[in-house]
Amino acid sequence: MKKIRTFLNFLLITVFLSAAILYVTPFDVDAEDMVRLHGSTTVQKRVMEPAKDAIEKALGIKLSIVGNGTGNGLADLVKDKADASMASEELIEAIESMEAATGMKASADLKGHVITSDIIKVIVHPSNPVTKLTKEQLKGLHTGKIASWKDVGGQDIPVIVVTSHAGSATKKVFQKQIMDKEAYVVGAIEVETTRKEIDNVASLPEGIGAVSAGFVNLPEYKGKVKVVETPEIGRPLMFITKGDPSPNVKKIIDFLKGEGKKYIKD
Repeated sequence: MKKIRTFLNFLLITVFLSAAILYVTPFDVDAEDMVRLHGSTTVQKRVMEPAKDAIEKALGIKLSIVGNGTGNGLADLVKDKADASMASEELIEAIESMEAATGMKASADLKGHVITSDIIKVIVHPSNPVTKLTKEQLKGLHTGKIASWKDVGGQDIPVIVVTSHAGSATKKVFQKQIMDKEAYVVGAIEVETTRKEIDNVASLPEGIGAVSAGFVNLPEYKGKVKVVETPEIGRPLMFITKGDPSPNVKKIIDFLKGEGKKYIKD
């Protein structure tokens, strides 16, 4: 009886190990070829999603792309949940975005790799007659010092500011370049994604927002909002890595700065 039990135990262990090997091996093989990119939705929509198929075909690299904001993406990189993070601001500012979004501290080995540049556009409801705003007017509208559209040539209706979450690079760049780092007006609507920001402004005649030009140019948003002429608000779009990029991440960077430029959306 003891020999039978020993044989059965051996058989069960063999079956278990065989099943484990069948389950784990494909995952490990796939994981070696997978590059995880987390972060800026602007980089996601303007760069990575348009170029994804071409990258995978040309380089034989599988991509996992998560648009969760510059700050959150950098936090994922620091926690080794991503192979590189996508950012739509300078490295030092991306680190500040991470700290604001998560409270985490960055490691000293972070490196930025600029892919291209981006312009932030100010958007309003299509019915808004305002076509041009100065820096001071934009600052006043977003800080609450200008509370009615009539004060900048529009209708006699209150201003409703729509903006992104605390970890958004777009919000931070706009706040730095246009608002001189002053606080947003109390009651500003904060949303989780750029798409929600556009949708909110599209549904609010009083609304104003600031988003990447790449989003405004998406076919699905054509005519839904109006772009107002403003001083240029520019920023870099980049990858961030811990130390030097891995071989696969470097291949992607080189591709996007070379042959892959044509896939980047304006």
